[in-house]
Amino acid sequence: MVTSTKARRRPPWGVYLVLLPTFALLAAFAYYPALNGMVHSLFEWRPGFESPFVGFENYLTMLGDDLWWASFRNIGIIFVWAVTLMWVFPLLAAELVMSLSSERLRFVFRTLLILPLAFPAVVNVLLWQFMYDPRDGVINSLLRAMGLEGLAGNWIGDPDTALVALMTIGFPWVASLPFLVFLSALQNVPAEIYQAAEVDGAGRLRRFWSIDLPMMFRDVKLLFVLAVISVLQYGMQAHIMTGGGPDNATQVPVLRMLDAAFVDTSWGYAATLGTVLFVLTLAVSLVALTLGRKADA
Repeated sequence: MVTSTKARRRPPWGVYLVLLPTFALLAAFAYYPALNGMVHSLFEWRPGFESPFVGFENYLTMLGDDLWWASFRNIGIIFVWAVTLMWVFPLLAAELVMSLSSERLRFVFRTLLILPLAFPAVVNVLLWQFMYDPRDGVINSLLRAMGLEGLAGNWIGDPDTALVALMTIGFPWVASLPFLVFLSALQNVPAEIYQAAEVDGAGRLRRFWSIDLPMMFRDVKLLFVLAVISVLQYGMQAHIMTGGGPDNATQVPVLRMLDAAFVDTSWGYAATLGTVLFVLTLAVSLVALTLGRKADA
């Protein structure tokens, strides 16, 4: 009986054949580029030309790159913003949707709130770039119409406001992955738990702290890991709207890497920065996952 159970649990060999194309694509488009970048980081890489081996010279150059290290300060600010304000509004929206008594209304509002996810991210950034326009932008136009001309400004052209302007893109950030995760977690809470809390006289706030948050703990850990990865790879918005300026106020590691490659044409050094960023992302993700498993134990 034990032997038959083990045989029944063993996946058929055909399953592995089905997975082979997936592993082949991962090897070609994920593992190979990462390993190739690590190798090129040891060379003064000039695509199409002779590339002399320089060992760890590029890494020594990186240690003295003040702009590279300064960019991590902006990443730290973006990360704190991403796991605080950019979670509060989606969590509030998920709670409000789940508070609706009608299942049809829940479906309608859920659909309306996640519909903007269907729009390309670049379109969203370009829309906000128009809104931030210092002359004809929606924000400054509204301020002038309200008689608050003194508050109007060059939002992405001022070093003091450029980074905050970038982080505000997509406000109130409801059409996002955190909203979907929070909503899914709340939907998976058994109705009997809510009924028992209601019988005990637990109010809405008490239910949130005693039931909703503990039940969402695993999902929050997943979001935290994803936030680490996405923030370390952050750069698309800054590349389109500011290019890392003004005065490097919105410089981030990804932009520094792109500048090294396409502006300075230091391809080997760019490969070095990419390698360090990859290793850092992998290390932080593994640490976060390990701590999460220990918390579950």
